[in-house]
Amino acid sequence: MKILCVNAGSSSLKFQLFEMPEETVIISGLIEKIGLEDSFWTTKINGEKIKGAKYLKNHTEAVEVLIDELLKNKAIKSLDEIKGVGHRVVHGAEKYKDSVLITEDVIRDIQEMTKFAPLHHPGNLAGIEAMKKALPNVPMVAVYDTAFHQTMPEFNYMYPVPMEWYEKYGVRKYGFHGTSHKYITKVMKEKLGREDINLIIAHIGSGASLSAVKNGKCYDTTMGLTPLDGVMMGTRSGSIDPSIIGYVCKEAEMNVEDVTNALNKRSGLLGISGNSDCRDVENAVAEGDHNSILALRMFNDRVAKYIAEYYVELEGKVDAIIFTAGVGENGIEFREDVINKLSCLGIRINKEVNGTIASYKDIQEGLISSNDSSVDVYVIPTNEELMITQDTYDIINN
Repeated sequence: MKILCVNAGSSSLKFQLFEMPEETVIISGLIEKIGLEDSFWTTKINGEKIKGAKYLKNHTEAVEVLIDELLKNKAIKSLDEIKGVGHRVVHGAEKYKDSVLITEDVIRDIQEMTKFAPLHHPGNLAGIEAMKKALPNVPMVAVYDTAFHQTMPEFNYMYPVPMEWYEKYGVRKYGFHGTSHKYITKVMKEKLGREDINLIIAHIGSGASLSAVKNGKCYDTTMGLTPLDGVMMGTRSGSIDPSIIGYVCKEAEMNVEDVTNALNKRSGLLGISGNSDCRDVENAVAEGDHNSILALRMFNDRVAKYIAEYYVELEGKVDAIIFTAGVGENGIEFREDVINKLSCLGIRINKEVNGTIASYKDIQEGLISSNDSSVDVYVIPTNEELMITQDTYDIINN
């Protein structure tokens, strides 16, 4: 059975076609700069990358390119072969605790929840509408970034703010990257052979979040009402003193939207060092750049602090710590530095093994802790697209 996974952003559309239940990727692609004159795309099939370019004014035209790529590269003979489409949707608020078949009511809810994810939901909706137009009789599934985290206990998701903010406006911690955290949890359940596992998952990429998993379910996570909360990231500040916003508004004569935009797009590693990519920051560190040294210290310290916090939340009963996503999977020095900061908890790294694992090396996953470490530490590549596809397959077959 062929299942199409779609991840639509504001100006991009990422796709993968899977053969299920074998979980084989048939073709994948990324369409970029939708709405701009220099729109282009890259398709990958049988190990070959194929590039194309033309002006795509909206997601409907991008979906036409997607379908054309599937057909002309013979990934499918006809559209009838596609039996389901899974869509990434950023915010499900409290209503959606799991993936769900897309109906008109679900679409209306996604529209309503755009207030929580104004940068992401318009693209998510555009992708859904375009795919529904192209494949009107194919069942489609919404897979929510926030769903996995909806098992958090109340004392972990509530903020210490006036209760009416929660009751009237839904102000609480929701968490994000849930599809990735869910995937890693599923992999570790299979690896350890049981359901009731305790994990600390560090999804560290340009966007970064950590989660504490207790008895196989999310117990706490770093991102909050929006993805701005939590650990320092590539361009996001992470948690800061909230009074900074009002202060900077007055001092710099900026409005709340301008300051929030700066905290999302001009802060984090970029704000301190001038670079948002960890690799560029590390290169500048090697050249002795003070601000890059500072940025990397801040970044690594904050990740270590959250791991230590979650270690305490889980009462020291941690089956494994897992590094995943771009920096987590490839940041050899990053992983070593973070684990060394946790040595007081008895957590120790096998430096030699750690140095062999990255997506650009022959070995891409494995155990990187030493034999005498109090907690096993793994590197495991995430696969959000596969998780979306698995959920879609399960829902349309039940």
